[in-house]
Amino acid sequence: MTDLLVGGMTCAACVSRVEKKLNRIDGVSATVNLATGLARIAHPPEVGADELISTVERAGYTAQLPPPAEETSDDDEERAEGRERLLITAVLAFPVLVLSMVPALQFDYWQWLCFTLAGPVVVWSSQPFHARALRGLRHGTATMDTLVSLGVIASYLWSVYALYFGGAGDPGMRMPFSWLPSADGGTAHVYLEAAVGVPLFVLAGRYLEARVRHGTGSALRALAELGAKDVELKGSGSRRIPVSQLRTGQEFMVRPGEKTATDGVVTEGSSALDLSLVTGESTPVEVGPGFRVVGGAVNSGGLLVVRATAVGADTQLARITRLVTDAQAGKARIQRLADAIAGVFVPAIVTVAACVLGFWLGAGAEPEAAVTAAVAVLVVACPCALGLATPTAFLAATGHGAQLGVLIKEPGALERLRRVDTAVFDKTGTLTTGRMTLVETVVAEGVDAAAVLRLAGAVEYGSEHPIGRALVAAARQQTGDDVLPGVAGFRAVRGEGVHGRVEGQEVSVRSPRVAGPLPDVLHAGLLRAEEAGHTAVVVESDSRPVALLAVGDTLRPSSGAAVTKLKRLGIEPVLVTGDGPAAARAVARELSITAVHAGVSPEGKAELVAALRAEGRHVAVIGDGVNDAAALASADLGIAMGSGTDAAIGAADITLVREDMAAVVAAVLLTRRTLTTIRANLVWAFGYNVVTVPLAATGWLNPMFAALAMSASSVLVVGNSLRLRTHRARPRTRPANPARVTHRSAADARRGSDDLTLR
Repeated sequence: MTDLLVGGMTCAACVSRVEKKLNRIDGVSATVNLATGLARIAHPPEVGADELISTVERAGYTAQLPPPAEETSDDDEERAEGRERLLITAVLAFPVLVLSMVPALQFDYWQWLCFTLAGPVVVWSSQPFHARALRGLRHGTATMDTLVSLGVIASYLWSVYALYFGGAGDPGMRMPFSWLPSADGGTAHVYLEAAVGVPLFVLAGRYLEARVRHGTGSALRALAELGAKDVELKGSGSRRIPVSQLRTGQEFMVRPGEKTATDGVVTEGSSALDLSLVTGESTPVEVGPGFRVVGGAVNSGGLLVVRATAVGADTQLARITRLVTDAQAGKARIQRLADAIAGVFVPAIVTVAACVLGFWLGAGAEPEAAVTAAVAVLVVACPCALGLATPTAFLAATGHGAQLGVLIKEPGALERLRRVDTAVFDKTGTLTTGRMTLVETVVAEGVDAAAVLRLAGAVEYGSEHPIGRALVAAARQQTGDDVLPGVAGFRAVRGEGVHGRVEGQEVSVRSPRVAGPLPDVLHAGLLRAEEAGHTAVVVESDSRPVALLAVGDTLRPSSGAAVTKLKRLGIEPVLVTGDGPAAARAVARELSITAVHAGVSPEGKAELVAALRAEGRHVAVIGDGVNDAAALASADLGIAMGSGTDAAIGAADITLVREDMAAVVAAVLLTRRTLTTIRANLVWAFGYNVVTVPLAATGWLNPMFAALAMSASSVLVVGNSLRLRTHRARPRTRPANPARVTHRSAADARRGSDDLTLR
């Protein structure tokens, strides 16, 4: 796979020609994106980059390999050159337009002043159009520049004829302005206003188009600028080195206000990290020793020491940038149709213009009217809008999606997501956090819950069991003390629990199976835990049961609101999990999901997806684990959690960077908004040409206003796509405390999250 930056493309006809030339090479498959100027080429090893570049150059365009990311420069210089050419053209063209349109200002020999000012516009200002048209002619092709060049030259040559041979150069000649083409009593009409107006409006349109296209790619440029430029190594005496010299395993400092240099694990210190620029999460995340951090996160609190676990292209930020770039290089199915039409559009318009000229002359019309109608047809036709309608929308959507924490692999994923009517959710790590936490504490009469949790956390401190780690974390969080009491005589009995002496008490944390008879309040808590699919342990003090602690995988705070919103959008949620029926039913009950499949193997998940698709449903699978990879790959659309396994992410079409189910809703809303924008763009692009070309051919459109309409059409399409950057679908959730003393009902869980809104 090779990427090339192609220069000189101005419309969809250019795209079509470059693709045809590249695809004629044996074994080569190429797609070209007009909005990004990028050609993505799949080719056999024996076809080298030099051959691909020379093929593009033989088609009449320039090509080069993309520079490394750190050397990529902005296109400010090119846009500055376009602005300078536009300003000079405006200064020269403005007097010509005013004198031609306002007869009261016309004086003796005014037409010769206009002729003098129009010369540089026709030659210098229009030089890019003439050069590209001539290059296309040498290669047997016609593009938008061909139409503009022919229109300018025809208008100017007709004006030369009128001035020298048609009586328009006589002193005192006055030329009334008409919105429609007209002849003036046998005196040839001077069309210098069209000769300067066409290049002026086209240059203005392309400059504005370049600016808004630059805006659609701002998200990708922002991603490239997120990373830190240098880093301070631990023990280096405040000496900083470029991030490119950082190696895996090295420890570096992150001071307050600095960005995390790369992905890593916190080894010392605690702080809050602002991940909004990387994942779209608005709330800072508290981190401490053992927590994983991502490069580009801003340290909002204390000093951190981080051990690098990934550098360069292996970091999450680099993967995000790579996914967005790959998505923007792709081409949607609907765009291929538009490009195919645009490929024959320009030759068809040239043919139509020639036929219009011949028809008017054959019908006995004045040569002036015939030329005017033909020039108007050439100038008003616009394949640019066809070529930009889809890629600019996808460019804006994929870039903004990255800002929302939604990474789209290729444009086809957006088209498929639009049709999804069934969402199959994995449970663990997707709808839930995937981490064991304390969810309920039930204590015997007269027992202090905080004191019991402190004792249980102390005796579990030496355990490596997930339940033990969850109890230690809960004890530290609830007591606010990182240092737990010491334990003497610690011992762990497999299948039973742990024991030890803490502060003079014999403390045991053991399975209810081996515990003695429980008080009624603890027994009731055990029944609730079993019904909810949680794991319960009994805390004994001096051989007396004093508490029951329920540990489980808790729902993500946004899961309830996300499922509710998807239902409102017409998408039916289905829960499928390898866990037992009790745990599955408990989660489904809290989320009001009616379709539940428990105890399903990885193969069974894929079979379920196949069965749903056989019913005619369009299925999206949302998962995070290796066991979800087959289902993700077999679905119409796969969505993987960014915290999931590489297998899941590799099989998915969309990756959610932030651990937030609201991102699924954001993806659906962004998709629907994007496809609505594309449809509007295509309706305008096709409808514009359907309406304006016949008007021009029948003499109802002045060439100058035809140029204005043509330029405006492209700007309108790109500007409409740019509106996607304002799309917002952000969750408003209240953080819930996973550890509680009383039982939390399904209604309480649903009240823990507010709805999602589209702003």
